[in-house]
Order: sequence, then structure tokens, then C-alpha cells
Amino acid sequence: MDVSLVIPVYFNEGSIRKTFVQISEVLKSNNYVKNYEIIFIDDGSEDSSLDEILKLKAEFPNENIKVIKFTRNFGQVAAIRAGYSFSNGKIIINISADLQDPPALINRMIEAHLNEKYEVVICTREAREESYFRRKTSSIFYKLIKYLSFKNMPEGGFDFVLISDKVKNAILSNSEANPFWQGQILYLGYKIKFIPYKRQKREMGISRWTFSKKLKYLIDGVLSYSYLPVRLMSLMGLIVSLLGFIYAAYIVIARIYGNVPFTGWAPIMILILVLSGFQMLMLGIIGEYLWRTLDQVRNRPPYIIEKIYE
Repeated sequence: MDVSLVIPVYFNEGSIRKTFVQISEVLKSNNYVKNYEIIFIDDGSEDSSLDEILKLKAEFPNENIKVIKFTRNFGQVAAIRAGYSFSNGKIIINISADLQDPPALINRMIEAHLNEKYEVVICTREAREESYFRRKTSSIFYKLIKYLSFKNMPEGGFDFVLISDKVKNAILSNSEANPFWQGQILYLGYKIKFIPYKRQKREMGISRWTFSKKLKYLIDGVLSYSYLPVRLMSLMGLIVSLLGFIYAAYIVIARIYGNVPFTGWAPIMILILVLSGFQMLMLGIIGEYLWRTLDQVRNRPPYIIEKIYE
């Protein structure tokens, strides 16, 4: 198999046929691609997305269409991982099902892999036809990841990626309970080609990539690939302890000389509140690490497949 297309599907009713047609046309126009497969992963959609995929499969029996149905919504990363697991191609490309990522770039990605010998080709968003809120939150999200975890993270982020089967095997060998998929790709250290593009406006439906999901994914990315939170805790603890000792020494000296520096409860309350705030913050960060450790030890499957249509 030359190429495997992995397409996570979650509430993409109305756009699946267009996505399939455009991808199929692009692959058929590529001289390298003699055979290919298209893998749809239904990530617990509650609309008619699965019905649309199955209609396509029945309508195009000569196309190599694979459909994986999850029992519920496990998330985009789990869907991509499942697609990788069932792919047979020498080249694997994952793309969204809503046509926000232009399928026309697929040929450029394949060319960069074959002719320029890139193991990873990433189409990165240099602009977005989306609301101001979504653009701003995404920008903040990826800037934080770039600063805290991955210096080579493109500021626009990415979802539209080509990887070789060698890279795929390396990713699948990683069994993190809360994986940061983009980080897994960047962490491997393979040669990467970045192709900038303008992300299109979603024509049908609304994005289910909510702010809370982004926030959880940001925390996964930072805690999985950065020691900064723990080091900041240590540094903050050291600074606060040092200031505490200095203040304690000041009070003792003032007491010896009969000059009580403060009267009343206000300074004491301020100290208690500030120190308690630091302690709660540190406990929260420790809790995040402990929760992820517990999740890893539980070793729960990242997704459950209800049915495979081949």
C-alpha cells in the first residue's frame, strides 16, 4: 500500500462526501500513488456522519475505504492513533473531515517526502478564517507550548500531517495515557518540512474543539514534555522560604530593640493568604502529575472499537 489517509470524524455530517471526493481526486492525480486506502474513524458522532461514510463505502466499492466506529467519543488524538494502528501505507497522512485543511496540499506533502527525504511533513496554519476568539485562543495555546515545551512548534499549530511508516511505528510504541500528539511527532527528532497554508472557514456544522478541551490538551502538552512546572514550584518555594526567613529575622531584631514592626491582624492575614495561595498552587500542580501517573498505571485502553467496516 502506497498511501493511507486517516480521517477522524466527529459531527461532520454534510462535509464527508466533499472531503472524500477531493481527496480521491488528488490521490488519483499523483503518479506515485498506485494504490491507497482511506480510513474513517467515527469518534462517537451522534449525527448521521457514520451513515454518510457507509453510503460512500457502498457507492464506491472499488475504493479502499475502511471505517472504524468507536463506542463513544474518545477524542481526536485517540482517533488518529486508531487510524495509524489500522493503516498499511508506506506513507500516512491525517486530515480533518471538515475541509478546513485543503486536500490539494497532499501532493506537495508526498513530493517533499519522496524527493526531499523528509520523514515528517507538516502543513502549518499561517492564518485562519475563524472567529477572533478561536484565533486568539489558538494563538495563545501554541505560543505557550512553543515557550514551555517545544521550540520548534509552529505558532499556528498543526493537524494536517504526513509521516512515514517508520515515524508511525515510533509513535505507536509510545503508550502515554494522556498523549500530546503534536509533541510526540516533534519529540522524535526526525527531519521535518513545514508547509504554511491558510486554514479555511468551516462550511458545515460547528467545531467541537471547545475551550475546555484546548485547555486540557495544553496541560497535557506542558506536563508531558516540560519540567518547568516542577522547577517553578521549587524556585517559588525557595524564594518564599528565603523571604520568610528574612522577615522572621527582621521581626526578631525589631523585637530585641523594642520596635514591634506591625500591630493588628492585617499583615498576618496577608502572609497567610499569600503563602496559602502558593501552597494551593503547588498542590494543584502536584495533583496534575499524580493524576497522570495514576492514569498511566491504570493502563486503560485509549479507545474502544465497536465495529470495523472493511
